[in-house]
Amino acid sequence: MKITLLLTLSCLISLTGAAIAAEIIQIEGSTTVGPIGGAFAEKFMQMHPDVAITVKKTGSGDGAAAIVDGRCDIAMMSRFMKAKEFENAVKNGIFPVAHVVANDGVCVIVHPSNPVKELTTAQVRDIYNGKITNWKQLGGPNLKVVSISRDTSSGTYETFNKLVMKKEKMAGNTEYVNANPQAHARVKSTQGAIGYVGLGFLDSKVKALKIDGVMPSRKTIAKGIYPVSRPLFLFTNGYPKLGSSVHEFCTFYLTETGQEIIESKGFVPLTEY
Repeated sequence: MKITLLLTLSCLISLTGAAIAAEIIQIEGSTTVGPIGGAFAEKFMQMHPDVAITVKKTGSGDGAAAIVDGRCDIAMMSRFMKAKEFENAVKNGIFPVAHVVANDGVCVIVHPSNPVKELTTAQVRDIYNGKITNWKQLGGPNLKVVSISRDTSSGTYETFNKLVMKKEKMAGNTEYVNANPQAHARVKSTQGAIGYVGLGFLDSKVKALKIDGVMPSRKTIAKGIYPVSRPLFLFTNGYPKLGSSVHEFCTFYLTETGQEIIESKGFVPLTEY
């Protein structure tokens, strides 16, 4: 009994020592950048077994707050950091540095049965501010429009609010969801719904619309032709020390493997091998 107990304690001490020795990288933020961050982390840990990476996907605003408060090593954000966030960071002795890892488009989606194929940004804005309430006003069926938006802490919301809404207030009956998958799920199950998601969340269960005559695609987003295009970011406290694990992670998008991962997740890489 004593021998068994000693062996058990010895194993626990060894495992604890290994856990302490392992480098831990904490990543938090955008649900849009999340698929890239998660896949990068999985591959990175395969390449570096001594590094443990945690990825928490709760929204760009949460990522900004986490890096500002020093609660994470890397913040994933689908928008640039706001001036107030920078100000708060500096007050805390944090100096945020942005790393653009991919490009994306905020894609306006409807139910596949909806015959409407394209809208202007002005029409989308009129839908979300409540001026257009029925699809027949846009040449579609006599069906009530159900507007689905990301929550206001989302970087995707910020981009949509700036580029499409021109910061006009959304109608009171707008439904808010907290992640891309929820927006996708709501639109695919509701005939009159309209929503918006990142390029990586497009599939046959929803229909992407042309906006101002341009269909969202890798090509139109890479060239900035699609009117709701945007970069995706990782933020760190200062520029990472060269040769460090955080530096390697934040520049992983420059490698062929990183590009393949970004493409596999439906986003647009910055490199082309």
